[in-house]
This record gives sequence, C-alpha cells and structure tokens, in this order.
Amino acid sequence: MFTIDLTLKTTPVPLSVQRKSAEAAEATYQEITKAMRTGSAQLLELTCDHQPEKKIGVLSDQISAVMISQKSGAAGGGRVPGFFAVAE
Repeated sequence: MFTIDLTLKTTPVPLSVQRKSAEAAEATYQEITKAMRTGSAQLLELTCDHQPEKKIGVLSDQISAVMISQKSGAAGGGRVPGFFAVAE
C-alpha cells in the first residue's frame, strides 16, 4: 500500500490517501503536483483505496507539500515521516 500525504499551508496535520499500486500512487502524485504548478486554485477531490468512503477535497493553492511513502507490513502502525524545512 502506498500513502500520499498532503501538507496544507495552514494545517499542521497532513491529509493522506492510500493507493494499492505504485503506478496509481505516482499518477495521483503527478495530478497533485500539476495542480500545484498552475498557480490558480483548483479543487482536487481525492478518494482512498484502503477506505473507499474516505474523501478529501482540497484547493490546490493551499497545498505546500506532497509526499509518497510505502507502507510495509513489518513496520506496524507507526507514522510516516513528516515534512521538514532545512534553513541554511
């Protein structure tokens, strides 16, 4: 299972959806980054493969980061790594 995490500009908790395959996760990632590049606010509606009733609607101009991670069966229920800003 692959998890796509979205970090919003005004929310410290990431939003996430899951995809069953690497190809589906990559397609979702590309859809999100394409919407982020446009500069205008677009409504992105995402559903989760793991929980089909889970739906997220988010404006693309509010997304500050997107990340794909793979959930391994041996990892247990730990949180995926978050986003970090490095200041020089």
